[in-house]
Amino acid sequence: MNNLLLLILCFVAGVLLRRFRRMPDNAPATLNSFIIHVSLPALTLLYIHQLKLSGDVLLTGAMAWLVFGLSFVIFRWLGRRLALPRATTGALIVVGGLGNTSFFGLPMVEAFYGHDGLSTAIIADQLGSFFALSVLGITVAGIYSSGRPTALEIVKRITTFPPFISLMIALLLIPLEYADWFSVLLKRLGDTLAPLALLSVGLQLRLGHVAEHGRNLALGLGFKLVAAPLFVLLLYVPLLGAHGQTIQVTLFEAAMPPMITAAIVAAEHDLDPELSNLMVAVGLILSFFTLAAWWWLMRGI
Repeated sequence: MNNLLLLILCFVAGVLLRRFRRMPDNAPATLNSFIIHVSLPALTLLYIHQLKLSGDVLLTGAMAWLVFGLSFVIFRWLGRRLALPRATTGALIVVGGLGNTSFFGLPMVEAFYGHDGLSTAIIADQLGSFFALSVLGITVAGIYSSGRPTALEIVKRITTFPPFISLMIALLLIPLEYADWFSVLLKRLGDTLAPLALLSVGLQLRLGHVAEHGRNLALGLGFKLVAAPLFVLLLYVPLLGAHGQTIQVTLFEAAMPPMITAAIVAAEHDLDPELSNLMVAVGLILSFFTLAAWWWLMRGI
């Protein structure tokens, strides 16, 4: 509960600071840069090192990749069908295809499934959503950006993306034991992600633009909050016969609202920043209700 209150407080603080002009216009860009270069790499180095591999890891880690793939297929088709601008299509794919499985997902999993569900949630986030963002998210953002980079430039963006570098280092360091002071340092730095990210979203929120982006917002959130988790549920349970708390938590993470870091990446590539931030902000609000509904629906799985 304390984690959820922190998220709400930081989000509201960002809205109020923008409303009363107490922060400079470039504050969101500065916060986003700190998140990308410091907070996320620290969190990755800490959590990947704590992963315990098991037979359920494959299904849990694959969830985010499947959702992103479905997002690419659906929104690419809708983009052509509705004649959407490339930047809007790219924003829907990237932001709609990646869930907020970390600083919002972890406290929500703990609230609904207890501390035992966190190990599954960490796998879904680090090997799933975060890895998918580092590879697929950066690639699609580059393809749909105005610059239209070459394949070599996209590969360079992926390999120089700070969280991706930290992920590779973290995987290599799994056999080694961290010193206590190093673990504490990483946790302190990683703890800055949630408050700074929500503060950044609050600073950029423009609810007056909801009507302007109403249709695209409904498409993006309808996919992320309803269609994506339903797709994973039908695939994992009836078709693959998966059951138990691990699968429940995996499906619960599939129902998370759009990832803030995905919106940051979309904004850095100029992929309809207004729509991207609205999807994150409105999605966070709606997900308090949709997640409760999914939890109730999946109790017997």
